[in-house]
Amino acid sequence: MSKIDSTSSRSIFLPNKRESSKVGSTPLQRNTDVRRDELEAFSKNDSKVDIPDAIKDFSRIKKVADAAPAIDNTEKIARLKSQIAAGTYKVDADALADKILEQEF
Repeated sequence: MSKIDSTSSRSIFLPNKRESSKVGSTPLQRNTDVRRDELEAFSKNDSKVDIPDAIKDFSRIKKVADAAPAIDNTEKIARLKSQIAAGTYKVDADALADKILEQEF
């Protein structure tokens, strides 16, 4: 039997008490109450996040937009393409001017 085969997996993964005392001779010390309070105060101050109202508004708008049904304009686009190709498409100048003015003001 080789040296590897003779090593028990129990001795590797579950050391006995004699072996475990070699690793750390002193037990771990807990933080004092004062230090614990300092750490808690530090973490409370640094863990606050302020989200601007503009971001909150954007989030609400995105939720509404995502919930809205999808609009299928393929028929309208095909109709407009055929009118343009045939030369029968008429531009409504008044409606176009109104839209331009709405965007400017």
